[in-house]
Amino acid sequence: MTTANWSYPTAIRFGAGRIAELGAACKAAGIARPLFVTDPGIAPLPIAARALDVMRADGLAPEVFTDVKPNPTDANVEAGIAALRAGDHDGVVAFGGGSALDCGKVVAFMRGQSRPMWDFEDVGDWWTRADPAGIAPIVAVPTTAGTGSEVGRAGVITNLAEHVKKVIFHPKMLPAQVILDPELTVGLPPALTAGTGMDALAHCLEAYFAPSYHPMAEGIAVEGVRLVKEYLPRAYHDGTDLEARGNMLSAAAMGATAFQKGLGAIHALSHPVGALYDTHHGLTNAVFMPYVLAFNRAGIADKADRLAGWLGLAGGLDGLIDWVLELRRELGVPHDLGGIRVDDARFDAMAAMAVVDPTAGGNPRELAVADALDLYRRAAEGRV
Repeated sequence: MTTANWSYPTAIRFGAGRIAELGAACKAAGIARPLFVTDPGIAPLPIAARALDVMRADGLAPEVFTDVKPNPTDANVEAGIAALRAGDHDGVVAFGGGSALDCGKVVAFMRGQSRPMWDFEDVGDWWTRADPAGIAPIVAVPTTAGTGSEVGRAGVITNLAEHVKKVIFHPKMLPAQVILDPELTVGLPPALTAGTGMDALAHCLEAYFAPSYHPMAEGIAVEGVRLVKEYLPRAYHDGTDLEARGNMLSAAAMGATAFQKGLGAIHALSHPVGALYDTHHGLTNAVFMPYVLAFNRAGIADKADRLAGWLGLAGGLDGLIDWVLELRRELGVPHDLGGIRVDDARFDAMAAMAVVDPTAGGNPRELAVADALDLYRRAAEGRV
C-alpha cells in the first residue's frame, strides 16, 4: 500500500508498519512519559505489546491504563486522570477502538482542569471554561476503522448518574499526532469490522446530509461514503486485505473530519440506546440508518440523487436506501432492534433523550419526540 504523511486535520502518518514510528510521534508531540490508554481486550494482544516495545526502544517510559469500558464512563475517565497525575505523565497515547480513544482524549484534556468534566459538555461555548494550558498532548492510534476519534476534538462519555451519553469538547483535544496503520486492524473480527465500518458510514452520510454550509466537509463525506462502499465488504470478507483495511481507516478519519458539519437522527437515536443498553455504537447506528434516511426523505431527496450518482446507484434516495439494506444483509447487521437486544420498555424515555441529544440539531428534518418514538417503533418492527 501507499504510505503518506498528511497534515489535515492534524499530523497523520498513514501506511502499513508505521506503528514503528510511535516513539517518534510521541517525541514530536512533546511526550516522554506517556500514559498508554487502551481497553482490557486490546491490552494483552501482540499489537499492544509491539506499540509498548517501540516506545521503550525509543527511550520513552510508558505505563498502561486499561480501565475502559466499551462505552466509556465518567468513572473510567476519573480513574484515568488519577493514573495520569499519580504517574506524572506528560501525555497520553490513546490506542484501540473509539472507546479507548475517547477515554484517553478526555483524560488528557482533564489533566489540569479544576472544574468538573460535565462543565465542558459540548453546549454553546462551554469549552471556553477550560484552561488550555492544562491539556496534555495526545497521540492517537486507532485499531478499528469506525469512530474516527483520532481526528476528533471531542470524546463521548456516559454519565453514570444520569445514564446519558455526553460529548466533552475542546479544540485542543485534537490529537497532535496520529498513526493510521492498517496492519493493526488485521485481527479485527468480521462482526467488529462490520459494526465499526458502518459507524464510519453513518458519520459520512449524516455529515453529507446535514443542512449547514461546509462544502469542504461535505466533499470529504462523499468520498468517505465511496470508500466504504468499495472497501468495507472486502475488509469484512478478508480481514488480511491491507488495501481494504487502509482505505477503511481513511474513511473513518474522513467521517470524523466531515462531521464537524453536523450529524443527525441516526446518532440522536443511537446514543440513548448505547447509554441504557450498552450496545455497540456503530452497530446501533447501522440498525437505525435506513429508518432515518427514509424519515428524512423530504429534506434530502435532491442531495441523495447526487450522492447516488457518484456511487453509481440508480434510483436516488430509494437506491441509496436499498444499497444500505443490502450492505447490512451482507455484513450480518440486524434489521431491527431485537437483533441488538433492545426492547420497547424504554422507548418513551429514549425518545425524550434523543431530541435533546446534541446531534439531533444537525438532522435535515426537525426531530420531535413523537418522531423519535415513531422511529424507535419502526426500528423495532422492521418497517423502513
